[in-house]
Amino acid sequence: MNKQNFYGFLQKQILWIISLTLIPGLAYIALGWMHDVLMPALIWYILAILVSAWGWQIYKDFQLEEMGEDELKTWYQKLTLFFYIIFGLWTLIFLLYAGEVENKLHYIAIFTQIGASVVASTLLFSDRKLFFPVLLILILPLTVYFLLIDEFYGDVLSIFSLIFFGVLIYASDNSYNLLQENYYQAQHDALTGLYNRRYFVNYMDHVIKRVQFSKKCTYLLLIDLDHFKTINDSLGHELGDKVLKKVTKRIKEHCENTHMIARLGGDEFTVVCNALYEGENCQEIAYAFSHELLRILKEPYVIDRHHLYISASIGVNSIGNASTEAKQFIKEADIAMYQAKEQGRDGIIMFNDDLAKQVAYNLEIERRLYFALEHNEIELRYQPQLDREQKIIGCEALVRWNSPEFGFVPPDEFISIAEKTGLIIELGNHIIAEAFKTLQSWDKKGLDLKQFSINISVRQFLHSTFLDEVKQLSDKYLNEETRKKIIFEVTETLLVEDLYRIIVIINKLKHLDFSFSMDDFGTGYSSLSSLREMPIDELKVDRSFVSHLGERESDELMITTILTMAKIFDLKTVAEGIETEKQFNFLLENGCDIFQGYYFSKPLSKEDFELYYKKSFPEVVIR
Repeated sequence: MNKQNFYGFLQKQILWIISLTLIPGLAYIALGWMHDVLMPALIWYILAILVSAWGWQIYKDFQLEEMGEDELKTWYQKLTLFFYIIFGLWTLIFLLYAGEVENKLHYIAIFTQIGASVVASTLLFSDRKLFFPVLLILILPLTVYFLLIDEFYGDVLSIFSLIFFGVLIYASDNSYNLLQENYYQAQHDALTGLYNRRYFVNYMDHVIKRVQFSKKCTYLLLIDLDHFKTINDSLGHELGDKVLKKVTKRIKEHCENTHMIARLGGDEFTVVCNALYEGENCQEIAYAFSHELLRILKEPYVIDRHHLYISASIGVNSIGNASTEAKQFIKEADIAMYQAKEQGRDGIIMFNDDLAKQVAYNLEIERRLYFALEHNEIELRYQPQLDREQKIIGCEALVRWNSPEFGFVPPDEFISIAEKTGLIIELGNHIIAEAFKTLQSWDKKGLDLKQFSINISVRQFLHSTFLDEVKQLSDKYLNEETRKKIIFEVTETLLVEDLYRIIVIINKLKHLDFSFSMDDFGTGYSSLSSLREMPIDELKVDRSFVSHLGERESDELMITTILTMAKIFDLKTVAEGIETEKQFNFLLENGCDIFQGYYFSKPLSKEDFELYYKKSFPEVVIR
């Protein structure tokens, strides 16, 4: 049982025990008055009232949200003493009336002592430290009393009382073990033994109430292991589980009982500080703690003769008075953690006002994006692609959003938001449809393009409806010739997915005469083996290499290597982001096939592209 439930359960027992003391105690006063032994009963009852009043104060003093660890320990010590004293009073009344054999009050004393023992084992079984000593206080005097009878039946009754004591201990202990087992299973992670998500959320509610009462601050960490899926996929889930246990051990050793640790699922952990700090110190302490924890997590792991190097992305959030809901603090820490991942992983991001503003902006972008398609705010621009003679041979369709509220929204902003929200499916289908319609229109007007490139997001590519959607749109807008001109551009990030599934999808579309290009090649996940297996037709050199030509020798070497590999695999090459004559000449000299960038033209509207094409081929009559 966790501390919150444990202390709360014991607090509730105070009222029961007070009631079961004061109400039956009235019977002793009545019996004492009837048999001229009132004074002992009266004194005992006054003591019971005083102890009960103290118990009532202990009951009221329990404010879980306002109490720290030390205050809870002090309260528990007072509670323990209260239970010892109040059950000790029952032993006292037993001793006072056990000698009243002539009035037969000793039977009542024996019965109430047995009853008090049952009450103690029933109400206090959740705490072994309590119910065992209390039962000793109640049963031991009863056993001695039976022995002092100095008759055979007294010896038998003393043995029976010890058996009764054993039965109560056995029953209470079994109930305690069952309770602990149920609570443990409900609130702990089976693999690591850490608290689970359910406990974490409940604990956060408690922490927030403490923070609000104290006017201080604490902090929350969300930890996600980087590329843990790769370990599971390559080395197996059994070894992955061993890694998680090692990670758990390191986190626990670093926290040293000063933090609550939970596993939220998979490779995601959370750590909440137990201590409270002044606001200005909280973030500094949180960052220092996180930095040291990250260093510890990154130390090499040796598991089953495998040497593993694991990093983590950590999002940190201060828990103060700004919000009253646990889910808000958790969400903010989650945002910070994913921000750490987006910035290259292996890092720590503190949630702050700037990040909050960015999140609010992204949420507004997300909301507006839902209506942008309906209101025709999403448009396509077409950037010309030229051959080695600088003759236009194709274009790339690029999406643009001109929002009435935000103005021009950069594609890298709203595309990433659309990816996360799933709106990329609808947006992607809209882009394909508009691009197909444009190519159909140009074909009818006599614009003879050799190729027409369209970007496809990873999420859209892997969506279950992608193949059917493309086929349906191509049947509607394209013919046999124009279909051969379409090149779908996919990024290297696609290669982290199931390669066999990717190849199957590409081949199905190639059977419909579509072609494929690997966009942003050289920036991340490509390997020679995947390049050999992928049924692509074109490599696109990323603009990040082109833009630094002449500045860094490594970029020149990278580009020549990519161009050489393309020739080996018989692939066309396209260089994007060309802005200077020097860049163009370098690419031309090293065998690049197709060129694209602001050196030739910015992305153009449909009408402006037609005019640009006309300049390149003045003899063509556009219908």
